Amino acid sequence: MNKLLLFFVLISFLGCKNVVKTPTAQEIVDKSIAVSGGENYVKSNISFDFRDIHYTSEVVEGKKILKRKIVNDSTTIIDTKYPNKFERSVNDSIVTLSDSMANVYANSVNSVHYFAMLPYGLNDKAVKKKFLETVKIDTADYYKIEVTFSKEGGGDDFDDVYLYWFNTKTLEPDYLSYEFHTNGGGQRFRVAYNKRTVGGIRFVDYKNYKPKQKNGSIYAIDSLYVNNGLELLSEIKLENVEVNQDSYN
Repeated sequence: MNKLLLFFVLISFLGCKNVVKTPTAQEIVDKSIAVSGGENYVKSNISFDFRDIHYTSEVVEGKKILKRKIVNDSTTIIDTKYPNKFERSVNDSIVTLSDSMANVYANSVNSVHYFAMLPYGLNDKAVKKKFLETVKIDTADYYKIEVTFSKEGGGDDFDDVYLYWFNTKTLEPDYLSYEFHTNGGGQRFRVAYNKRTVGGIRFVDYKNYKPKQKNGSIYAIDSLYVNNGLELLSEIKLENVEVNQDSYN
């Protein structure tokens, strides 16, 4: 082997050694959960207020029980989502619900808790994760990951598509978006702000945007955000957040 060829072989070898391998979607999510709360998600009782409704997540015999409490004048409604059933009480009396209405209420309770605890829910059994690309939003780099759901265990909206942007340095999900099909369908893009840590768990609020024009690709919604193609729809704020591990069973 002549010296020139040896030189190029050496340069090629050194170049390969310096290549940084992009982590898989699963690795990114695992690390994100670890830095955002880790085991605290599993062993903590959590409560917060969202739009004048009180939500609690309790650990009972190692299983999560999700609740919401709605108070209207003299009426108090408590919805409880157990792992295998849903129950509603009105002024401490259990009421009978049709399966369809119980499912609607259960999904509503689960949805609020799901978003409040992100990224923890991204390792649920029905979740399918796919790494898409690394992109830049504002001045930071992000891992862009697609999340879809299996029909079995994925709920009524299993065909919705979610996208998450994880900061490549902090591994925290600073942005998320989703495309839904109920009530005429649509797309949303959420920007996390007001990050705080309570009881070892990361909580954020969101600025909730929608595209100014319909029928665009959900996969290009981050580009719309960067180029002022979204409009602010609402703000999603968690208030009075409390985390308690003392009563963990």
